[in-house]
Amino acid sequence: MFGRVNTAVPFTRVIKFNELTAGQAHPFRVAGQDLVLCRVDDQVYALDGVCPHVGGPLGHGTLHGRMLVCPWHAWEFDCATGQHDRSAACRLTTYAVSLVDGDVLVDLPDA
Repeated sequence: MFGRVNTAVPFTRVIKFNELTAGQAHPFRVAGQDLVLCRVDDQVYALDGVCPHVGGPLGHGTLHGRMLVCPWHAWEFDCATGQHDRSAACRLTTYAVSLVDGDVLVDLPDA
């Protein structure tokens, strides 16, 4: 379900897993970065929380399966890969996620 925590990489605790609603996007501001956590079934994905189109708040978007839809102009991104649905050149930054003792941890290299 989640990768193992590499203690050499600075993972940051964001939230308890059971506080994330399945099938929804959740906005967070962590270490000065806007993130969106997407819970798809028992998987959690972490992505850049700002749409590259015109800065829409992706954490307020909707999930359709693994596709995250921006609330402003309906741009869609695969929450597992960050890939835009129509442009191979457009991709959101994704972050590794681990689950430790019920906590969702995100690898934020700049944190």
